[in-house]
Amino acid sequence: MKQEKIVYRFFQYVGEPIVARKELSFEDQLYAQLLLDELCFSWNKSCLEEEINQAIETNNYTNFKKYSEVYKQYVWED
Repeated sequence: MKQEKIVYRFFQYVGEPIVARKELSFEDQLYAQLLLDELCFSWNKSCLEEEINQAIETNNYTNFKKYSEVYKQYVWED
């Protein structure tokens, strides 16, 4: 019996080349997410503190009450 020959023919891709990205490890993704969460938390907390201090200085009770209610979420303890 005659042996079969296999011929592979490759055609050049005509579209835009696709660049593959290397995925980050889980630890790096987790570290980046935790760092961003901490930065956002501290920035929001400092902005609320400034608003509360401004309300105290201007004797604005409604703003003080509004911002202090939001600020409670940043300082609660078990």
